[in-house]
Amino acid sequence: MYVKQLANTMGVTQDTVRHYTRIKLLNPIRGERNGYQEYTAADQQRLKFIISARQLGFSIKDIQQIIAQSDQGQCPCPLTRQLIAKRLEETEQHFQETLKLRTRMQAAVKQWDKSPDGAVSADICSLIETFVDPISEVKNTKEAL
Repeated sequence: MYVKQLANTMGVTQDTVRHYTRIKLLNPIRGERNGYQEYTAADQQRLKFIISARQLGFSIKDIQQIIAQSDQGQCPCPLTRQLIAKRLEETEQHFQETLKLRTRMQAAVKQWDKSPDGAVSADICSLIETFVDPISEVKNTKEAL
């Protein structure tokens, strides 16, 4: 099958298939009569694996490592467990930072509901410049104790 057929079958864009081909995660063969790249059932299976891995949060580098181990005849499951634990930790950190940002944004909305729009002055925006961050206040209070 060709790029368009594989992309349609797997529900991805043709650019996605081309990208994975460029970085050697997919290895199509060249058609003898027209020179077009032709993808096999093995390429389709590998693309399915890549899509699943990406949905689980694995990076391209992670996927390359997992596939390399498998291609060398080694079981990549221990590596996969190690990598997913690392991705989970990173995701948890990002989630916590997002929660803090959400708290700051909610506090800004609440504070700004009570504040008039500032007059044009040397300030860029008085709302932002006078914002009191509740997270920093709690941190500073704890450090003072």
